Amino acid sequence: MSIYATLIAPFADYGFMRRALVACLALALGSGPIGTFLVLRRMSLMGDAMSHAILPGAAIGFLVAGLSLWAMSAGGLIVGLAVALLAGLVSRATSLREDASLAGFYLISLALGVLIVSTRGSNVDLLHVLFGSILSVDDQALMLVAAISTLSLVVLAIIYRPLVVECFDPGFLRAAAGGGSLYHIIFLVLVVLNLVAGFQALGTLMAVGLMMLPAAAARFWASAVWSLAALSSLIAFVSGWVGLLVSYNFNLPSGPAIILTAGAFYSFSIILGRHGSLRNRYFPGAHFHN
Repeated sequence: MSIYATLIAPFADYGFMRRALVACLALALGSGPIGTFLVLRRMSLMGDAMSHAILPGAAIGFLVAGLSLWAMSAGGLIVGLAVALLAGLVSRATSLREDASLAGFYLISLALGVLIVSTRGSNVDLLHVLFGSILSVDDQALMLVAAISTLSLVVLAIIYRPLVVECFDPGFLRAAAGGGSLYHIIFLVLVVLNLVAGFQALGTLMAVGLMMLPAAAARFWASAVWSLAALSSLIAFVSGWVGLLVSYNFNLPSGPAIILTAGAFYSFSIILGRHGSLRNRYFPGAHFHN
C-alpha cells in the first residue's frame, strides 16, 4: 500500500473526510493556545469541568430545536458562562475555593444535561451530544468552528501580554494594571467558546481532550509561551489527522480515535520529552568534564 493511499487518499476521495480534517485544523488553532494558558495557569481541570458544564445548555437547545447547530451552541455558551460566573461568585461569597465550587456546579450540570436528553430524546441523540461525530460536520458547523477559532486568535493576540503576566505573577498585574479580573473573564469566555466549538465535532465529553492533551504534551518539549502554543496547535492537528486515518482504516469511532492519538503523543512526551520527562529525570545524558 502506497503512502498516498494510506495518508492522503481518504481526504482526497471523500468530502466528509476533508471537512473533518479542516475542522481539526480550526479546532487545533483555537484550542492549542487556550489549552496552553490553562496549563500555565494551573487550570487544566477547569477546562474539563467547563466542557461538562455546557451539556445542559446544549440539551435545552436540543429540546427547543432538535439537533440544531445554533440552538445547541447558544444554549451551551449561555450555560457554560453562567456556571463559570456562579462558581466565581460562590468562591468569593463563601469560604469554598473556586475549583471546588466549579466541581459542584459541573457535576450538577452534567447530570441535568444527561437527564434532559435521555428523557426527551433517544439513545442516539444522547450519544451524539456526549461524543459528537466529527465525520458528520457540515459546512455550517465548519464555519462556526472556524469563526470561533479566528476570534480566539485575534482576542488572544490583543490580551497576550496581560495573560502571560497573570500566569507567572498575577499580583503584579493587579497592582500595575488593575485589570486582572477583566482579563480572567475574557479568558473564561474564550475557553467556553472553544469548548462549544469542540462540542460540535467531538461532543461534550471529548471536546476538552483536544484542548488539554496537546498542551500538556507540548510542556515537555518547549518552554517559551509562544512556542508552547504553536507546538500545542501542531500536536492537536496531527492528532486529528492521524486519528481520522485510524478511524477510517480500522472502522473505529472518530472522536475517541482522535483523543487517544493525542493521548499517545502525551504519553510519548512524558517518557521522552526534552524538559522534565522521565528520560531527563532518570536517564540524564552523559556529562563530560575536563
